[in-house]
Amino acid sequence: MPEFAEIWTYLSQEPLLWLTATLVAYAIGDAAFRASGRLPIVNPVLIAVVILAGLLWVTGTPYGTYFEGAQFVHFMLGPATVALAVPLYSNLARVRATAIPMLAALFAGSLTAILSAIGIAWALGVRGETLLSLAPKSATAPVALGISEAIGGSPTLTAVLVILTGITGAVIATPLLNLMRIPDWRARGFAVGVASHGIGTARAFQVNETAGAFAGIGMGLNALLTALLAPVVIGWFL
Repeated sequence: MPEFAEIWTYLSQEPLLWLTATLVAYAIGDAAFRASGRLPIVNPVLIAVVILAGLLWVTGTPYGTYFEGAQFVHFMLGPATVALAVPLYSNLARVRATAIPMLAALFAGSLTAILSAIGIAWALGVRGETLLSLAPKSATAPVALGISEAIGGSPTLTAVLVILTGITGAVIATPLLNLMRIPDWRARGFAVGVASHGIGTARAFQVNETAGAFAGIGMGLNALLTALLAPVVIGWFL
């Protein structure tokens, strides 16, 4: 089909093609999520990733070409991260009332996320750039990429790990917390935000508004603490 090949060659060079493909893929994932009755396993981001990966593979499109068109979505991660100040401010009184338990949970969760990833990988023989890329995988993407670059990791690999961490948290967090019989929406949301950043936070908002607000707080605070802890923890393994 030479005509189709020529048309595709032309379209694939247009930035709007890949931005549109990203938005359409997510719209399909969101529609499937709603049609499933909001089942955690039918995660919109996971579906979008599978669709886009398949499209890039079938068309033989390099990731760099795709990113040139979809980088606007990546750019918006920055403002979205800054916007986490809104739920923090809105729940300031409740945060003050539980500040000590939250700080303890934040430190424990952030340190565990870094140590478990690096420790398991180290035990399995992972070294070098790959090991360093694992450290910030539970921080939100814009911060995680900066941390990875600063400590000598691969930002590209870290981006993949961040997405996988978020999707995993969004899928298993609610069933796991239900199994553990944790009724406090503040604790549930904060745990999800610390462990699985933006994707987990989006899922928390779908479950409960209070959980979503505290997930956003946990996500923002964990990004800051990870930036401080990751270089220190990495030093223990080098």
